[in-house]
Amino acid sequence: MDYDHTIDKRQVRNAFDRAAKQYDQSAVLQREVCDRMLSRLDYIKYTPNVILDGGSGTGYGTRKLVMRYPAARMLAIDIAPAMHFHARPAVSWWKQLLSIRGTRTGNRTSYICGDIEQLPLKDACVGLVCSNLALQWCNDINQTFAEVHRVLQTDGLFMFSTFGPDTLKELRLAFRGADDYRHVNRFTDMHDIGDMLVHNGFATPVMDMEYITLTYDDVMSVMRDLKAIGAHNVTQGRRRGLTGKTAWQKAINHYEMLRASGKLPATYEVIYGHAWKLQPRTTIITPELRRQLGLA
Repeated sequence: MDYDHTIDKRQVRNAFDRAAKQYDQSAVLQREVCDRMLSRLDYIKYTPNVILDGGSGTGYGTRKLVMRYPAARMLAIDIAPAMHFHARPAVSWWKQLLSIRGTRTGNRTSYICGDIEQLPLKDACVGLVCSNLALQWCNDINQTFAEVHRVLQTDGLFMFSTFGPDTLKELRLAFRGADDYRHVNRFTDMHDIGDMLVHNGFATPVMDMEYITLTYDDVMSVMRDLKAIGAHNVTQGRRRGLTGKTAWQKAINHYEMLRASGKLPATYEVIYGHAWKLQPRTTIITPELRRQLGLA
């Protein structure tokens, strides 16, 4: 069967809107990856004036960045409005009044509904872009990188994490042969991501990868966790409707063959990367160089 790998953005938005209320209860992996990604900033001497959290969700990474850079202006962008509802802190009436009167009451965070493939921001307005586990929801990573490069200031930093091709390999294997539909989203290889960074004008990209394996008591627990964080399959080639009872039982039986030490594994290939937007190089054409190039 030919699969349509195109991600249905409407389904992504709806899935995360539905997941928002219980998201923090299940997003253990997302928080861990975010902490590991942001720890890389410990080794980078750079203080941005404006920060963009791309795919900010319920605001875990946003709050971490606010604590790290308390003087910076924060922009939190997410495709799902309900995620922002749960991310926005409750503000007392007197703080709202001070805000209306123009008195700053702490770090300024703006919550924006938008897609990181088409950022609703002007050129060169951000000093740091951080994006934790959001790139896998993009149909065109090249386009996303071009947008990040556009909104970054010169000498600005882009830092991100995403999932690689081995993510949920057990689930993919379990459904292979159970039916002819795709049950796991497609993920991009680390080396291809590095090439796309360079293609879009980023300099000195640094990439690394690690495997994180979560364990579960049963297959239903795996599926419940994926649904709770909005991470189920949303490609156009997914099965429309419920998986048949026979196919579902086959998938469970296949997954059970992977049980080790009484637990079922769910592996995630986590890719980390960062790169800089540097000043474009200019070439001074001297008279000697003009003669060598035949321009004299």
